[in-house]
Amino acid sequence: MTDNRTDTTSRPSTHPTRREIVARGVLVPIAAGLPSAVAAQPSANATTPEAVSVSLTVNGTGYALMLDPRTTLLDLLREHLDLTGTKKGCDQGQCGACTVLIDGRRANSCLTFAVMYDGAQITTVEGLAASGALHPLQQAFIDHDAFQCGYCTPGQICSAVGLLAEGRAKTANDIRELMSGNICRCGAYTNIVAAIQQVMERS
Repeated sequence: MTDNRTDTTSRPSTHPTRREIVARGVLVPIAAGLPSAVAAQPSANATTPEAVSVSLTVNGTGYALMLDPRTTLLDLLREHLDLTGTKKGCDQGQCGACTVLIDGRRANSCLTFAVMYDGAQITTVEGLAASGALHPLQQAFIDHDAFQCGYCTPGQICSAVGLLAEGRAKTANDIRELMSGNICRCGAYTNIVAAIQQVMERS
């Protein structure tokens, strides 16, 4: 009697096996990501911009530096001058932890290149005290316990110094509005406002 069943052992199946499907599921996404990963690597012909000369006065001391023009003012202060009181928080200008005073005006140092302020006067939290005495705002922050972790405090104080110099704040609500660019993740806002208001009223 003839067996009419198809012999499947002599011909390869055209359908993928489960093992092949699993392998494709792993390898295809990896392969798809390879071009972008390769493109992200620096080209062998890429060149670093030539260093440029920058002269700044920081906390009363003059500095003449050769810097990569892409160096932010924040990185200049922290990495080149070891002034680590200015904090790197979001690095996107949203939290205010990096606030310093540039020619007396408050600014986010993470958003500006150091070369833009050649010849400028920079004041960080380290430069606020004078003759061994704390700046009135530094003392007020202590008096009102206006910090918890303290990470945002240097930026808060520098921003408050600039705020008072601007002379626009008249009320507690003004302080809240004009200090809104400085974020305190601990939520010490009530005490921060009280500290600033104390100095504002005594000025």
